[in-house]
Amino acid sequence: MLKITPYLWIIVLIAAIGGLWYPILGYMMLVVMVTLLTTSVFRGRWFCGNLCPRGSLYDFVLGKFSRKQNIPKILSSLWIRVPAIVFMMSLMVNRLSIALTTQNTFEKVGTIFASMCLTTTIVATLMGGYFSSRTWCTVCPMGTMQRIIGGKKHQLKMVHDACVNCKKCEKICPMQLSVREIGNNPDCIKCNRCVEACPKDALYF
Repeated sequence: MLKITPYLWIIVLIAAIGGLWYPILGYMMLVVMVTLLTTSVFRGRWFCGNLCPRGSLYDFVLGKFSRKQNIPKILSSLWIRVPAIVFMMSLMVNRLSIALTTQNTFEKVGTIFASMCLTTTIVATLMGGYFSSRTWCTVCPMGTMQRIIGGKKHQLKMVHDACVNCKKCEKICPMQLSVREIGNNPDCIKCNRCVEACPKDALYF
């Protein structure tokens, strides 16, 4: 985790709420999308655990109110996640195509990004509040895209002989992954918390 990570959630509020009145702020969503897709080529879902504004919102704001229940396993299935990508991308493309044929296109496109950010943030907050704060990250279309593009990059490594089976790594994992059995898990968000929590320095990237 980077030092700036705990404060990035402010960007969500600026883009999702401010963007409805000042459409140019909605383009912050586009910047985030381009950045995460670019970094995924080299580090998989590293963006999710270090630079994602919504990930910061879930960890440092929503995490204080979440019920901290188990994330439903079905949400990690690609049978759920791929259709979610197709649906959301189709919806966005359709709205953008309409906006491009009207006047004030620049403002309307910015508003579309802002409204999508607001809508998905509300859904994610409800899911995170009821289950665990990072529930949305399990099914997130952008997170799934990062998994598909660079899921095998920058993987967590483990010195098995050094592990004392204390399970501290699994208790602290925001994605609720089986860290000690993680192997080549493309949904690891590389937040480094398990590495920092390990008393025997058995984990590393």
